[in-house]
Amino acid sequence: MLIQATLGFAQLHHLELPKAAYDLLSAMMEVQRPGGEVNASQAELRARVGLSKNRTSIAMNQLVERNVVLRPEGRYRSYFIHPYFAGYDGVEQMEDALREATEAIQAGALPAPALPAPPPAPQRHLSAVPARRSA
Repeated sequence: MLIQATLGFAQLHHLELPKAAYDLLSAMMEVQRPGGEVNASQAELRARVGLSKNRTSIAMNQLVERNVVLRPEGRYRSYFIHPYFAGYDGVEQMEDALREATEAIQAGALPAPALPAPPPAPQRHLSAVPARRSA
């Protein structure tokens, strides 16, 4: 059984993840290896939680955009749960991983979990602005 840092989970709600993303993350946590490596396809994860192909893809993108899940380049069917949310074999391994992750974030080598980007401000077309009449 893996242990996980409660500090990371206590902050997970701040990332404003939709239910499908939480469900997908939960499925990933079930199959992760110590340290957060997940070797499963989206189809395998989708089957665990009963999401559609499209919904699974959207949920995975949300997890990746918020840096909860990291995708290594060039590796098929491989994901990493961010060290702040990953499971570990023991307390010592977890503490070491969290310390290293914090140092990597400060050095710019690892992205920190992030809120979603705010939507762009709506652009108003000049034709929508009433013309002024001079006296």
